[in-house]
Amino acid sequence: MIKRTLYFGNNAYLHTRDEHLIVDFAEKEKPQAMVPIEDIGVVILDAYQLTISQNLITKLLHNNVALITCDERHLPQGLMLNLDGNHIQSERFKTQIDASVPLMKNLWQQTVKIKIGNQAALLKNIGIDTKNMEYWQRSVGSGDPDNYEGRAAAYYWNVLFKDYVNNFKRGRFEAEPNNLLNYGYAILRAITARGLVASGLLPTLGIHHHNKYNAYCLADDIMEPYRPYVDMVVLDILEKEDNVAELTPALKSKLLQIPVVDVLIEGKNSPLMVAMQRTTASLNACFEGNQRKIKYPEIE
Repeated sequence: MIKRTLYFGNNAYLHTRDEHLIVDFAEKEKPQAMVPIEDIGVVILDAYQLTISQNLITKLLHNNVALITCDERHLPQGLMLNLDGNHIQSERFKTQIDASVPLMKNLWQQTVKIKIGNQAALLKNIGIDTKNMEYWQRSVGSGDPDNYEGRAAAYYWNVLFKDYVNNFKRGRFEAEPNNLLNYGYAILRAITARGLVASGLLPTLGIHHHNKYNAYCLADDIMEPYRPYVDMVVLDILEKEDNVAELTPALKSKLLQIPVVDVLIEGKNSPLMVAMQRTTASLNACFEGNQRKIKYPEIE
């Protein structure tokens, strides 16, 4: 089932009744709205005078909804997840914690190879030469000791937006379209963390990222091959919009379609959020020793 992503950018009171999320808008002329909680995957809160009931928060988390709050710049800032997302969670925590170093390096090798492959496919689809990317993808070793991921990223960002932006520099606080990328990646990160929790895994314990200040190291690892799908959405926006300096509600609406972007995983088309559930389940199977490969989507 495809879960819905709900964005709240206006003042309202959010509460619950009969297993539904109920919206009472501040503008009294607007009718009350309601959505079944079981249909929701991600909720984004982006208004200063939004009020949400504790009962609703409890029910959202119980149904493994990722709850995102935004800062004064309207960018995602906080993420709340269910602490008890799987019925055999402690057992799965143990297999994750006990994973060997060779396994972690192999999983990271797989992840980097698919990420570079997806970046190369996206570039090829827009007419950019990718022979170097294809070589780097083939050359990735266990744990990526030669940092082919970094080499590929440097080339990728240098050419991806060349038809729309002069001297693009990728960075959190750099000029647009970084604002679109940051917003899209935050949504993707929430989807990834939600999938990991549902699979009984700790989003904090990464296979490669190990920043002690980062609570979502594993999410940052597993989302890597999915990033080019966000980049595709941003490219589409740049093609159709003349001005993206301000992250308007219309632009956010387009980025909120990321969970339902069509991806190809194991030869079958699937919405991105559904594919992520398959990816995180396969990662757990790797930790348990039941399979050797993570199931990632691939751009054709």
